[in-house]
Amino acid sequence: MYPAFKGDKSKILPVKMPICSCEETIHEFEMLTRDAGRVQKDTLKKILELNADAEYLNKFGLNGRTDVESYKSCIPLCVHSDLEPYIHKIADGDSSPLLTGKPVTSLSLSSGTTQGRPKFLPFTDELLETTLQIFQTSYAFRNREYPIGRGKALQFIYGSKQVVTKGGILATTATTNLYRRARYKEGMKDIQSQCCSPDEVVFGSDFHQSLYCHLLCGLIYSDEVHQVFSTFAHSLVHAFQTFEEVWEDLCADIRDGVLSEKVTVPSVREAVTKILKPNPELADSIYKKCTGLSNWYGVIPALWPNAKYVYGIMTGSMEPYLKKLRHYAGHLPLISADYGASEGWVGANINPTLPPEQVTYAVLPQTGYFEFIPLEVENSASSIHYLESEPVGLTEVEVGKTYEVVITTFGGLYRYRLGDIVKVTGFHNATPELRFICRRSLVLSINIDKNTEQDLQLAVEEAAKLLDAEKLEIVDFTSFVEKSSDPGRYVIFWELSSDASEDVLRGCANCLDLAFVDAGYVGSRKIRAIGPLELRILKRGTFKEILDHFLSLGGAVSQFKTPRFVNPLNVKVLQILSRNTTRSYFSTAYGL
Repeated sequence: MYPAFKGDKSKILPVKMPICSCEETIHEFEMLTRDAGRVQKDTLKKILELNADAEYLNKFGLNGRTDVESYKSCIPLCVHSDLEPYIHKIADGDSSPLLTGKPVTSLSLSSGTTQGRPKFLPFTDELLETTLQIFQTSYAFRNREYPIGRGKALQFIYGSKQVVTKGGILATTATTNLYRRARYKEGMKDIQSQCCSPDEVVFGSDFHQSLYCHLLCGLIYSDEVHQVFSTFAHSLVHAFQTFEEVWEDLCADIRDGVLSEKVTVPSVREAVTKILKPNPELADSIYKKCTGLSNWYGVIPALWPNAKYVYGIMTGSMEPYLKKLRHYAGHLPLISADYGASEGWVGANINPTLPPEQVTYAVLPQTGYFEFIPLEVENSASSIHYLESEPVGLTEVEVGKTYEVVITTFGGLYRYRLGDIVKVTGFHNATPELRFICRRSLVLSINIDKNTEQDLQLAVEEAAKLLDAEKLEIVDFTSFVEKSSDPGRYVIFWELSSDASEDVLRGCANCLDLAFVDAGYVGSRKIRAIGPLELRILKRGTFKEILDHFLSLGGAVSQFKTPRFVNPLNVKVLQILSRNTTRSYFSTAYGL
């Protein structure tokens, strides 16, 4: 934990945290958030003192100053492309103070699922400590509502390929940068989040084999599991969809004490074999429970009877998976994990009883310096867009207003625009509670139309209601703007749980078209400046193929997010979608 804040500015720096009780952690959080304004100033001062020699800061004439006014007047807002020249130098082995005072020894890769190209970001020890601080805080509040004793977590977590850059810097995903550090494992043990599976499974070279072994290890330790976790809701759903296919093989492994031949990675096989012993009684119990389930409803509490909750990031692009995840979780609560990105952390979930659709995040004022760009929605006859004002500080935001998040971190990001839109729902002491709305970047746009990821999600949810009567589900979806034809049009891709009738799918195409209510879109459709929306139906398994493609690029499944919009430059994913399209339906909602 951080030592208690009593005006000593040195206490703001992330320091290694000894084991603390949940009540101590909550007391610490209350103290820091009551004095959030002062903590923010001191956090910025500490960041700038640590990195005073950074070339990036001095290029803009900051010259060692650490006050808020000088910082905001000298250092401009930035995006990733502004930092790329510095990050490339770091990757090439330049150890001079470019973005940070200390040399950067690790780089994180963002997921890159939308553009098809991941971004490099610095990863530092200070970022590791802020991660643990966020996790300990949310755990303390979670444990107060859903207390768990000593036990394990069934975690579907996966390392990714680690590459060494030309300059000898290790580059891997942000999650892998965490998992590979002993310090992280210590911290996870402190909050009863020890993984059931050995490290060899987490870092296994074959994702499918690692997933199989996660399930197996979870079953072996089923009575000790108190929580079920993965980084994203998507990978939780994927894990239990896989369980439906392999559960009988898992039972056979447990009954005989012999690992399936499908697990061929030597290190994984050796590690799991050490903990796998013949247990016919457990195998029979699993078999009986599985055959007694109705369409796999409540499989998680049935097989892990001491689990208190299911935990992972469930907001934004993860919301479409909640219906299926609730089906698997039965009566267990779903708790959305904390709010952050590869760039850094923003807030902790301190209200764990809220359903994921309503979750808010309290900003921890000592983990970085935060600013918020006020966004006013401007409605005109033709379009909707945001008007920006000057950024305001953490304690200056207003309840009910919408902002874009700007972060300054201990890891070398200065006034960095995250591209996330949030709404302030209230305050906890002097720190705001935020609701994540969506990514700011436009998803679908042809001319004056502007539709975000959230608009797409709402349209898909509206059209999905037509599938309910046929007891069908949308397994996953994405979109593309087809500009090779004139006029251009929106293309929506659906993978369905089973076949739907022609009439229903024609109705869905029309419903999707009408569900985009942006004035620019509606006006353009009426005058035929945008063509009829096209709904394309995909073969089952298409999105698993997209996941496999992502993994082949060195990504980790725990970082995978289905791209809701496929950029034209992402040729490989477009090829996968194209060759797996089985049927196509054009909307007639605005006439032929």
